[in-house]
Amino acid sequence: MSCFSLFFKRSRTGQQQSDPYNEVFSGAENITRYSYKELAKATLNFDQSNKIGEGGFGPVYKGTLKDGTDVAVKLLSLQSRQGVKEFLNELMAISDISHENLVKLHGCCVEGRHRILVYNYLENNSLAHTLLGSRQSNIQFNWRARVNICIGVAKGLAFLHDGVRPHIVHRDIKASNILLDKDLTPKISDFGLAKLLPSDASHVSTRVAGTLGYLAPEYAIRGQVTRKSDVYSFGVLLVEIVSGRCNTDTKLPYEDQILLEKTWKCYDQGCLEKAIDSSMVDDVDVDEACRFLKVGLLCTQDISKRRPTMSMVISMLTGEMEVDKEKISKPDVIRDFRDLKLRSKATSSSSLLTSIMARSTPSSSQETTRTSITVTAISDRD
Repeated sequence: MSCFSLFFKRSRTGQQQSDPYNEVFSGAENITRYSYKELAKATLNFDQSNKIGEGGFGPVYKGTLKDGTDVAVKLLSLQSRQGVKEFLNELMAISDISHENLVKLHGCCVEGRHRILVYNYLENNSLAHTLLGSRQSNIQFNWRARVNICIGVAKGLAFLHDGVRPHIVHRDIKASNILLDKDLTPKISDFGLAKLLPSDASHVSTRVAGTLGYLAPEYAIRGQVTRKSDVYSFGVLLVEIVSGRCNTDTKLPYEDQILLEKTWKCYDQGCLEKAIDSSMVDDVDVDEACRFLKVGLLCTQDISKRRPTMSMVISMLTGEMEVDKEKISKPDVIRDFRDLKLRSKATSSSSLLTSIMARSTPSSSQETTRTSITVTAISDRD
């Protein structure tokens, strides 16, 4: 049965016949339409005590509906400039997608400039809150649980990349967007939401400090988004899950602050097992854990074409395909926003110089244009 429905239905509280949105929602009766008032009531007016997460697209609150159903309520942080009909058209493009490792959308609220999505509530919050959080969680993440989480996330992402048409690039794979149900089955949230935001919104600028570590360099510096930029983010997440720590920790000595750099150092020195979470002492399969770390390093290669597809990642994680160690080199890492600013400035200067040189050489201008088109076309296939 589909996790999402293509249409919308009125919530059980009903809407008045004079509702100006009735015509827009006409014929869309199969998903619940919530009013802003009832969602505010369900979350105690979006009280901070009910806040359960903060993603790149906005805050998430736990709410309890009038019938007792617990839900997760996401407020899109950037007010959309789209009209109601355009917003719904974008939402309907992702509403019929169903997979075990993707969250379930219950409905939405569209009133005035409010754009709110309502999902099913998952009991064990996110990986950022539990495995990578303050360690106050009662969940025991043994090795088998981590294996299932890694493979589950990989399957969900592979489905978005190859199982739907047109394919979906998530753009924001990170621990806070991996939710866990009561059985610790991972569910990817926030997929497809990029299209719901204004076209001029900078996704990087909406991030809170600390999440920059998931961004593929070509995305952070040049804004180039492909499936391979998702693969990079997954690689970072994979290393986090095996290591049991966040990708950036400024409380550690400088050489250990960036997880990818530390993991590469361990790999390069032939002691990759040192990167495995030391809190796992009983059931950890060291060889398997090291294989997962190698896959993470392979996913985070500087050149996007060297990164595997998500279907290949699944095969390597399950042992059906060998990890090609010859393709593993030192991953590219953007340490912080200062690093990003400097590298972006350098890239802009280089692009400007290339443009000036092209204009000063008329005989090569057409060839330059053809080359640019070819590069773009290849990039789109990543």
